[in-house]
Amino acid sequence: MKPLKIGNLTVKVPIIQGGMGVAISLSRLASAVANEGGIGVISAVGIGMTEPDYIKNFRNANKRALRKEIKKARELSPHGVIGINLMVAVSDFDDLLKVAIEEKIDVVFISAGLPLKNPVNLPVEILEDSGVKIIPKVSSVRAANLIFNYWSNNYNRVPDGIVIEGPLSGGHQGFRKNDLINPKIKLSDLIEETVKVIKPFEEKYNKEIPVIAAGGIYTGEDIYKIMQSGAKAVKMGTRFVPTFECDADEEFKKSYISAKKEDITIIDSPVGLPARVIKNNFVNDILKGIEKPVKCPWKCLKTCNYKEVSFCIAQSLFNAAQGKMEEGFAFAGTNAYLTDKLQSVADIFDELISEYNQKKLQLRIV
Repeated sequence: MKPLKIGNLTVKVPIIQGGMGVAISLSRLASAVANEGGIGVISAVGIGMTEPDYIKNFRNANKRALRKEIKKARELSPHGVIGINLMVAVSDFDDLLKVAIEEKIDVVFISAGLPLKNPVNLPVEILEDSGVKIIPKVSSVRAANLIFNYWSNNYNRVPDGIVIEGPLSGGHQGFRKNDLINPKIKLSDLIEETVKVIKPFEEKYNKEIPVIAAGGIYTGEDIYKIMQSGAKAVKMGTRFVPTFECDADEEFKKSYISAKKEDITIIDSPVGLPARVIKNNFVNDILKGIEKPVKCPWKCLKTCNYKEVSFCIAQSLFNAAQGKMEEGFAFAGTNAYLTDKLQSVADIFDELISEYNQKKLQLRIV
């Protein structure tokens, strides 16, 4: 695999670990991935729920927890590349971005919304001076084109890369429910089209802008194939959950290991999007329309109306991360059922690189 270039930042292995919240990918997982030469990503989503005072003071708890996890990751991987995943949809986006800049994070992956002036007033000059790389994550070529045109016209610069996430990913989806099972929507096509859209911006700003593929990528062979479509790197979340280093509770990891193909299903999330999860009793209740009590001590998502939702997505995800699977559920990608054991992050990197090289060699021989 060729190293990933993001401006003046070089990533030895072009594998990016997906930022998984709530409290699934924190400093331990992120640093382990970074130590293998990839980009380790801390999820900033609901990160303050790990703090004892989050109910009364969630904004400060979020800022404190994010700062703490970034510092821990730096200590565990002093020479690795560390990023955070930050959702446009969270009500304290600006606060968390400021912490990331102050802590000199390497990369900020922006998801769950478009990083435009409204509703997000990005401090572009500060970002430029800090050297922090900004990479939006979207699910359509149209969204990528919109972001790059807006940034170019208004900031005279463009993002440092773009993640295109296809319909096979875990968690909240940027696709309509019916499109999630539409075989005509292929990640490879989305990557090829995005590469074409981004090329004029590469020429205008005289720099390489990597297109990164995400969603349903599980093996080294998957990585090889998607890179033939023009992707310069891949972003993988599901593969890194059943690892010793993942920050989630062991019961959460066991839900992956015991899952069968038919257990991977789609639910309607309170945030108004379909979400891919692993079926359990809690999910079965949701699918039956059974409501769960909702107490909202703070509005973590800008668009959430807690008085109208059937359950709290943040609390359910945090419960699961703590191993309380009867009170929550696990987000997971389409291929989560392929997991049958716990592994180290190092072993997964070895497998992915070996499988990639095998596929490359096979095609050369043919």
